[in-house]
Amino acid sequence: MASFNYIGRNSGGSQVKGTIEAGNTSAVAEQLLRKQITPISISASAKSEGESLAGKDVSEIFGFNNVSLDELIIFSRQMYALMRSGVPILRAINGMSESSNSISLKKALVEIGSQLEGGYTLSSALNQHPKIFGALFVSLIHVGENTGQLEGSFLKLTTYLEREQATRKRIKTALRYPSMVLIALAAALVILNIFVIPTFASMFAKLGADLPLATRFLITSSNFFLNYWPHMILASIAAFFAMRQSLKTEKGRFQWDKRKIKLPIIGSIIERSILARFSHSFGIILKAGIPMTTGLTLVADAVDNSYMKEKIVAMRLSIESGESLLRSSIASALFTPLVLQMVAVGEETGRVDELLKEVGDYYEREVDYDLSTLTARIEPLLLVVVAAMVLVLALGIFTPMWDMASAMQGK
Repeated sequence: MASFNYIGRNSGGSQVKGTIEAGNTSAVAEQLLRKQITPISISASAKSEGESLAGKDVSEIFGFNNVSLDELIIFSRQMYALMRSGVPILRAINGMSESSNSISLKKALVEIGSQLEGGYTLSSALNQHPKIFGALFVSLIHVGENTGQLEGSFLKLTTYLEREQATRKRIKTALRYPSMVLIALAAALVILNIFVIPTFASMFAKLGADLPLATRFLITSSNFFLNYWPHMILASIAAFFAMRQSLKTEKGRFQWDKRKIKLPIIGSIIERSILARFSHSFGIILKAGIPMTTGLTLVADAVDNSYMKEKIVAMRLSIESGESLLRSSIASALFTPLVLQMVAVGEETGRVDELLKEVGDYYEREVDYDLSTLTARIEPLLLVVVAAMVLVLALGIFTPMWDMASAMQGK
């Protein structure tokens, strides 16, 4: 954990200073308020900033050891089984830390165990590790603690994470074939430009014949590739890091998230999978007893898309101003008329959480159908690209050879 310097005032109004260890500034403020100290300023100590990097191993520094979705599912499922069996939380966390295969998760669970021993609640301890346990995860655990249904919260999280994992796997499976074809095409272009076309170019140059347009195009493309390949690699690397840096900014991330759901063919699949995640997570939150406005704030972070997040936040503001969920959903322009009818029925019957589950299932069925037909829709485009490559190669390489053969026969 990092060290933070703080300045505050105690219950008598006197100024106090000190250093405290915590996961983030919110945890520092929580500890100070528990000690009857009102924080005025909180800042990371210089020593902590130096030690935070030195205390990490290489895999953590470069981000190669992030906790995967599989590990979170195993953690949630095993915690549900332990809680259901009556195992105390501290013993369960310590046992999970010993059996975890992830270094990041193991370290987090060790810290969570020590925080539980220090009087923290489980949700507060989990909140110190936002990169592993998101706001939705922590909120459901917090509700489970307050209602005495902690095992139920872990069960809901397990179901939600498994559904998220299944959706990701379906998308990856559907995109595997197009990705392999595109990689093969890129490799073929490189091989042709480096080895094949230069051989034919030297042969045509010795003959001194007039070359057709397609042949000149291939030779020019090959020469450009051979002469400027270092510049092309540097430009690709620079473009990659520039895009990565842009995605770290709010504006760049927003623009990418907005364009992502507008992409042809796969844009609608991405949008519907996000809406399925929104509907399921919002339904789980409402069923857990979290207020609708608070739930929308949590779900806005869970969708992992800044453009959609802005729409969901607008829905929350609309509800806070007195509008119904149906009206705010219509104004967001996120949902189809069929889904809006389901939301309307949910509000009328007081079963919004159940109807949201139905909405999530509806979007998942739509995503499944789109994914099942994705390959069939992409195949014609791939065939056109391959046919265009073959046509250019045939015209560029064989046409001059036919012309030379005809000339030799004429002689």
